[in-house]
Amino acid sequence: MTEHPERDARWLLLIHQIPPKPDYFRVKVRRRLQRIGAVPLKNSVYVLPNTAEALEDFLWLSQEIHADGGEALVTEASFVAGITDEEIEEMVAERQPNQGSPGGASGGQRVEPGRTWVTRVGVKVDRMASAWLVKRFIDPQARFKFVAERGYRPEAGELRFDMFEAEYTHEGSLCTFEVLVQRFDLSADPALRAVAEIVHDIDCKDERFNRPETAGVAALVGAIAAHQQDDAQRLVRGEALFGDLYESFRTR
Repeated sequence: MTEHPERDARWLLLIHQIPPKPDYFRVKVRRRLQRIGAVPLKNSVYVLPNTAEALEDFLWLSQEIHADGGEALVTEASFVAGITDEEIEEMVAERQPNQGSPGGASGGQRVEPGRTWVTRVGVKVDRMASAWLVKRFIDPQARFKFVAERGYRPEAGELRFDMFEAEYTHEGSLCTFEVLVQRFDLSADPALRAVAEIVHDIDCKDERFNRPETAGVAALVGAIAAHQQDDAQRLVRGEALFGDLYESFRTR
């Protein structure tokens, strides 16, 4: 039997199970995890460096989860295979709250420019708009990659959006575009909020905001999807559409 040398537990894991309803409970937990800078490793598994402050944050959150009817446990961990300490350190550094962000975000999260942003094939309104948002406000040098919806194993440094287990995807009643606006602290921009309301109503189909521009934008997005099969070209068309839409609100 092969013996492994003892390894220091450099990391803390919070593993939780939250009831699907009510929606606000799941949203509240995700926002708390975001604020303390925790990194999602798998669905419902989050990691932080093994520090006294991180332990306190995870323990308080686990108590809240239990109090609201969920389950949670906190454990120390070291990783043997599948991911390196250096990769986790980079992910944690990017998640730290209250850092500046290039391209217009003055607070919230920050990413290094030139990252590869991964999403599923067949992009439509939420992903078109989110890609425009990333290029305009978050990562002007972003590159985009299109993959199958499930089963994709991200490469080091890649950021996924609007797909299964993505770093940025739907949360509760929020579409991916709205999540990006919140995470990167862009919601103070009224023109961007207007675009987010249109994207939400088209993508979520719930007429929550019922803006007069929504039907026209939906028709244009549908035309792009119907007549342009290449996802990269869809993003090019979407960038022009949402850029002009944003400017129309900004100059009113």
